[in-house]
Amino acid sequence: MDREYHKWWSDNLKRDMELLVFGHAGAKVLVFPTRDGRFYEYENLGIVESLRHKIEQGWLQLYCIDSVYSESFYCSWAHPSGRIQRHIDFEDYLLFEVLPFMNSKNPHDCIISHGLSLGAFHAANIAFRHPHLFKKLVAFSGRYDLTLSVECFGDLLDGFYNEDVYFHTPNHFLPNLDCSWRLTKLREMDIILVVGREDPFLQNNYELSEILWEKNIHHQLIIWDGRAHKGKYWRRMAPLYI
Repeated sequence: MDREYHKWWSDNLKRDMELLVFGHAGAKVLVFPTRDGRFYEYENLGIVESLRHKIEQGWLQLYCIDSVYSESFYCSWAHPSGRIQRHIDFEDYLLFEVLPFMNSKNPHDCIISHGLSLGAFHAANIAFRHPHLFKKLVAFSGRYDLTLSVECFGDLLDGFYNEDVYFHTPNHFLPNLDCSWRLTKLREMDIILVVGREDPFLQNNYELSEILWEKNIHHQLIIWDGRAHKGKYWRRMAPLYI
């Protein structure tokens, strides 16, 4: 299995960013790590290995990116307006640096947005905001409203709210989305949401699913037994849904 390490200075983030590429061809998978995860988390959790057959057959090519969560939503010392701005900078890094890099390496027309836990939020957010860029979304164990407080998971913006928060919260902006072009692109996307029956974000997933159905956006909401919010579950999910 091909494995490549890449690092470059990001003009959008004003720092070095790293990523790993697995595979030589196939649909391109943009992989977002968990809250504390790095670009090597997907490999360390054994999920890359669980996809080895699809990667070696040339069906999938993974792009495992790094995060800036400690500089954005989990930067507790920064004002919430700065946190959401750093998140926007991160999206710009993806749109103007990572996606062009992916397309320069591989001409396949299918890009899959995929993430785990907080990474599922990022995967869904960018796919819902820019549906013309993605053919598929696969989100595991996600929370799609970071202003919610559930169990030990608090509001990551401490009550702060503005247009940037609204337009980067899928459960908030999707109900009011009326752009026919964007809705058409969303209806063409293959959307798979997977969450555990005991996951604290289960209700949030149900709410997102209801919003999607109200917009006539077909998708799958798949409920696993238990909390299903860790690597041993994600290793089993990945070959089934990606």
